[in-house]
Amino acid sequence: MATGYEDTYRDLHQPAVVIGGCFAIVAVLLSIYLIFQHLKSYTNPAEQKWIVAVIFMVPVYATQSILSLWNPRMSVASDILRNCYEAFALYSFGSYLVACLGGERSVIELLENESRGQLGITLLERRNGNQAVQSRSFTSFFFRPYAIGRDLLTIERFGLVQYMILKTFCAFLAFLLELFGVFGDGEFKWYYGYPYIAVVLNFSQMWALYCLVQFYNVTHERLKPIKPLAKFVSFKAIVFATWWQGLGIALLWALGVLPNVKKLRTGLQDFLICIEMAIAAVAHIYVFSAEPYRFIPVSGYGRVTTETTKAEMKFGGGDQEKSAVFEKRETQVAAPGTSVSESVQDIVLEGGQSVVKDVVLTINQAIGPVEKGVTKIQEKIHQRFVGSKDKEASELQVEECVEENLTGEQNI
Repeated sequence: MATGYEDTYRDLHQPAVVIGGCFAIVAVLLSIYLIFQHLKSYTNPAEQKWIVAVIFMVPVYATQSILSLWNPRMSVASDILRNCYEAFALYSFGSYLVACLGGERSVIELLENESRGQLGITLLERRNGNQAVQSRSFTSFFFRPYAIGRDLLTIERFGLVQYMILKTFCAFLAFLLELFGVFGDGEFKWYYGYPYIAVVLNFSQMWALYCLVQFYNVTHERLKPIKPLAKFVSFKAIVFATWWQGLGIALLWALGVLPNVKKLRTGLQDFLICIEMAIAAVAHIYVFSAEPYRFIPVSGYGRVTTETTKAEMKFGGGDQEKSAVFEKRETQVAAPGTSVSESVQDIVLEGGQSVVKDVVLTINQAIGPVEKGVTKIQEKIHQRFVGSKDKEASELQVEECVEENLTGEQNI
């Protein structure tokens, strides 16, 4: 039976590579074109460096998938690169939303104002009353995210960075387990590492996306100018399509619905991703267009262009017919041309520094409670140790006093 499926795989492999390769080429070309447009009109580095990082997710996925489809031996390595970049892209999308809101300081002010406005209390009451402590409790994040104010940004960033760290760590752990033959890709058996890693990554991803959704729910009114819903849906579709699709194929394989041929299972996943990335690339052309960044305010520098449109309108009838000409002028300031190399340099350096800073901050936040717990345990052990010593010393003093009194009485 397995031999028959192997023959089917060989018959379908070449057509699948050709068809998937065509979709992958379309995805890569469209994405590279859009990225190049952003690099040429690199007028808002704070936003565009994260847009480029999000768009670059499509060519990474398409390239790794077609390579894995062409040569199944590259499947594990392709999964590692694909998974690592997926986590980074999710972090980049969150950073893009923060940049669109004006940066961290503006977001903190926005969240604080939103919190005070929704709760209907003054800043003084928030500082001095117990209501402030209650409103910032962790449970409020699930039911009233606006109530926790500036802490919402910290939770959102922690959620995204923890997924980026865990995804990268689990990807390399899967590679090591595969080398020792105990990973069992797609097999839900207790002696393989795949089911445990799948559970951890599933929880981590859901938490990261939930944090992003809660942040979006509080700030969506201020994000309306960038049409965030379309961007949010297009990005989440890629993340969910790849992860849940792979998990669903693995479950169907484990239940016996799909043939018990590993190459066929991984090939199906790679083939579907190639098609999906072509669709995503087309969506990105409209969703993450570079058009808004091609012009800057009149106060900036650039080439001023004036476009005049005329329209003639006739009214009246017969001999009394008259005509009027309406003229409309639009003045735009073309953004100065930017060097592509300088744009790439800014993306790599500034983006890298931001990632490192947030990773260090997240690790410190995770280690902080552990250090406090260890410190408390050490303090309790020290107090007991010192207390026992003091007790022994006091008992020894009492014994010495008793002996001295007894000796004194005998001398008398």
